[in-house]
Amino acid sequence: MVLDLGQLRALDATVRAGTLEAAARALHVTPSAVSQRLRALEVATGRVLLVRSRPVQVTESGQAVLRLARQVELLAADVARELGEDTAAERTPVLPIAVNADSMATWVLPALAGLAGDVCFDLHRADEEHTSALLRAGTVMAAVTPEAAPLPGCTSARLGRMRYRPMAAPGFAGRWFPEGPTPEALGRAPVVVLDRDDDLQHRYLAARAGPDAAPPVHSVPASADHLTAVALGLGWGMVPDQQPRATTARLVALDPGATVDVVLHWQQWKLRSPTLDRVREAVLAAAARELDQPGDAGR
Repeated sequence: MVLDLGQLRALDATVRAGTLEAAARALHVTPSAVSQRLRALEVATGRVLLVRSRPVQVTESGQAVLRLARQVELLAADVARELGEDTAAERTPVLPIAVNADSMATWVLPALAGLAGDVCFDLHRADEEHTSALLRAGTVMAAVTPEAAPLPGCTSARLGRMRYRPMAAPGFAGRWFPEGPTPEALGRAPVVVLDRDDDLQHRYLAARAGPDAAPPVHSVPASADHLTAVALGLGWGMVPDQQPRATTARLVALDPGATVDVVLHWQQWKLRSPTLDRVREAVLAAAARELDQPGDAGR
């Protein structure tokens, strides 16, 4: 099987952009040229790689070829940099990474900021329990995930622990929890979650009020907005210790001493890429500063 670099780039650009027309604009060619390259790639592999929907959908076979396309593109950019070629925007490597919302809102972006001139980051926000699915599918090259065991074709390194505490606005706590977070009060008081995949609040609920507790739920799908909703008194929520104190000053702890821990890991493709290695080093260094490490007493 002989694969053409231009065809692989067409696949990557189409998946990234979502449509052939958008991919054509990114590659500075016509949509017809993109379509021809994709057809040639499917002929070369003997597989259907894309479902031509809007946006396009990658087939299982397409995921395998997409991983190859992104590996080749990253390595090509690394070689161009090593050879001293002009690193214009179109030669800057694009690195797709999956990150959970709370890490994105607290420590990951500062970790990546120093590399922004050399790498274009394509960040995918997903619940920490689902970032690894994006890595398995080939959608991203690296992910912040709670899974410790290396995924197939990946390496894994422990980042540290994010510790969450049940917090609420003082007025909300006084109204709904006059006698503290009793099982009965927790079963009635509204709770704020990020989205349907966010189970942190329900993990605390199950431990404190039993698995059948079913309070009213507000879904606010952004980490900063989730915190704002809690501060405004929509409900209580689990807030990470890594949130700056200035943003949590208006909140009170509902259950002092009660915590839910999420241990995070950095998983990335097994690819000898200087760019990918630099990102890994930056993320690990930031995690060592910002996350609780083994032996920490907790914050």
